[in-house]
Amino acid sequence: MAGTNGFSVSGYGPRRGGIWSQLWARDSVTRRLDWPLLCSAVALSGIGALLVWSATRGRTELNQGDPYYFLFRHLLNTGIGIALMIGTIWLGHRTLRGAVPVLYGISVLLILLVLTPLGATINGAHAWIVIGGGFSLQPSEFVKITIILGMAMLLASRVDAGDLAHPDHRTVAKSLGIAVLPMVIVMLMPDLGSVMVMVVIMLGVLLASGAPNRWVLGLIGSGVVGAVLVTALGLLDEYQINRFAAFANPELDPAGVGYNTNQARIAIGSGGLLGTGLFKGSQTTGQFVPEQQTDFVFTVAGEELGFVGAALILVLLGVVLWRACRIARETTELYGTIVAAGIIAWFAFQSFENIGMTLGIMPVAGLPLPFVSYGGSSMFAVWVAIGLLQSIRVQRPMSA
Repeated sequence: MAGTNGFSVSGYGPRRGGIWSQLWARDSVTRRLDWPLLCSAVALSGIGALLVWSATRGRTELNQGDPYYFLFRHLLNTGIGIALMIGTIWLGHRTLRGAVPVLYGISVLLILLVLTPLGATINGAHAWIVIGGGFSLQPSEFVKITIILGMAMLLASRVDAGDLAHPDHRTVAKSLGIAVLPMVIVMLMPDLGSVMVMVVIMLGVLLASGAPNRWVLGLIGSGVVGAVLVTALGLLDEYQINRFAAFANPELDPAGVGYNTNQARIAIGSGGLLGTGLFKGSQTTGQFVPEQQTDFVFTVAGEELGFVGAALILVLLGVVLWRACRIARETTELYGTIVAAGIIAWFAFQSFENIGMTLGIMPVAGLPLPFVSYGGSSMFAVWVAIGLLQSIRVQRPMSA
């Protein structure tokens, strides 16, 4: 089977006939793409653009006096993300498998740079590199991808070669080592939200790989012990401790640490069934909810689009996860299954955490809503993940 950078994936080259017939031939890349997955992701990014615009058009202290500032940048980030998806499909997940050591090294180097004077603190987390011109990079978003690819490469190598039925203990230990190193660095920033996502990714990867159950149970136990030690040793910053305190007691300091979650629930509750209408939410226009274009973007949907609009976002996220599960199930190689499973765990947990913290059922962890929240690094990373899923689907055998 040839690569995915032509009209045909079967290696026979372009066909006779018009460009339309070539694009939609049975074994063409275009025909084999998972269109429900792609359309759902595009729809989420489009809805996100409207929500971000509503949340920022009146924020003159943020938009530099241009009400379209964040709208255009969100659309630009989406466009770049889609271009990265296309590039990922063109390269193919199998080609990237061979480049994992290089990609892993680059991602570790970038998160190490965050701990140097080049790093910047935003919203309490020293997790950014400011590039200039108003652009910044959050390397931990790309570490999620390299952890998935790195663990998948190791866990699937001997299984796909036919040497083993399941990964052995030594291979599992090596794969966990690949994930732990960047996690420790990210924890030092500190970026607890990203660490939580990485732990869930590791769990999803192990479950999909067929690793012995003792490793899965050990990972869960280690996570619990690690959380206790981090708290007992005082490794969390004060703002992170306050977030967990506000989650445990929503009435704690409603004008201080509990302000964000209280205002978020008020905004969502005021939307009712159909919402107040786009650009007409009093909580949004009154700027009562902090970070509404990023972490709390779901509150804009709840207030201005109501239950129906918020439910639409949930349905679209559900379609993305459903199609990703189908891709994971139908691929014939363990490597593709593990990569898809890692992405599923990432998207599912991050979506649940983001929406849950706006509803008060999860602690505030500073995680964006995939495809919807404003942010370049997060947008680029999720679209690369979509590219990996599409590549797994495109390169599967025709009989699968």
